Amino acid sequence: MAQDPREGYTDRSNIEQKSYGVEELQVVGEQLLAKVKELIHEGNVRRIIIKQDGNSILELPLTIGVAGVLLAPALAAVGVLGALLTQCSIEVVRTDSPADYIERKVEEIRDDVPPAL
Repeated sequence: MAQDPREGYTDRSNIEQKSYGVEELQVVGEQLLAKVKELIHEGNVRRIIIKQDGNSILELPLTIGVAGVLLAPALAAVGVLGALLTQCSIEVVRTDSPADYIERKVEEIRDDVPPAL
């Protein structure tokens, strides 16, 4: 069976680079909790801000060493917001050093290029 050349392709069309270390992602409400958990798992996120129509709804400061127990109430709130909102944006403030930032961007571009057939 032939492998899909776009397998593993990351769609980055919903991500806007606002400034160094700050990105804004557009998500549908039902995807909100999964995306926030994914960002927390990445480990290089300092703050997550959930917005609707440009207004900040919820800010999650993520400092190093924040235990999952402390994040549980915040994630529950994110889950409720995801159920209530139809469209929202997530502003992600990263903690990357300039070298890490460049390396991550190169990886993203590499991931966006489908493999040759």
